Amino acid sequence: ERMKVELITNVSHDLKTPLTSIISYTELLQQEEGLPDHVQDYIRVLSDKSKRLQVMVRDVFEVSKAATGNLSVDIKPIDFAKLLRQTLADMGEAIEESGLALRPRLPESPVWIAADGDRLYRVFQNLIGNALKYSLEGSRIYLELTVADGQAAAVLRNTSREELPDGVDLTERFVRGDESRNASGSGLGLSIARSLTERMGGTIAARYEAGRLWVRLCF
Repeated sequence: ERMKVELITNVSHDLKTPLTSIISYTELLQQEEGLPDHVQDYIRVLSDKSKRLQVMVRDVFEVSKAATGNLSVDIKPIDFAKLLRQTLADMGEAIEESGLALRPRLPESPVWIAADGDRLYRVFQNLIGNALKYSLEGSRIYLELTVADGQAAAVLRNTSREELPDGVDLTERFVRGDESRNASGSGLGLSIARSLTERMGGTIAARYEAGRLWVRLCF
């Protein structure tokens, strides 16, 4: 298992340099004038696919680093409620384009936890992105933050577009609810959320029940 993780880490790291070159040259091609329409379409496809691959390589690299305990974190007091509001604001365009209604229920007063703000922001980018990608069309997504017994718990709940398999840990690496793999994605969204959350000393759990997916993070 250790050798496998190290191999994945090394390969994903080695892919970064040539992939960066591909993206850079694609951007230069996009600046060329007078290209035929069909060539411009080819370049757009190259740009979209290379950037998607860049995200996937980054995801694999981070999961592998977390698995070996080499993922650095900067733990300090942060306002959990403020971070969630900021994440929702930054993802406002994607939320609007999805056609889904996102219903947050967040405390007005600060909710202080010890975590890495950048890493936690990434966690919720992944979780909300997953919800936007795999929710039933026209449905609602709920995000609630509560405080009880010295713990802050954020719960993200959405109605799944597809029926998810029973008895599968959706936070495991490369596990996808959509087994047909028709949708884009590496199957790493929940796995990254789990790796980063646990690395910061938090806990995460996901469960599927009556067509709804619940993801709960505690600090």
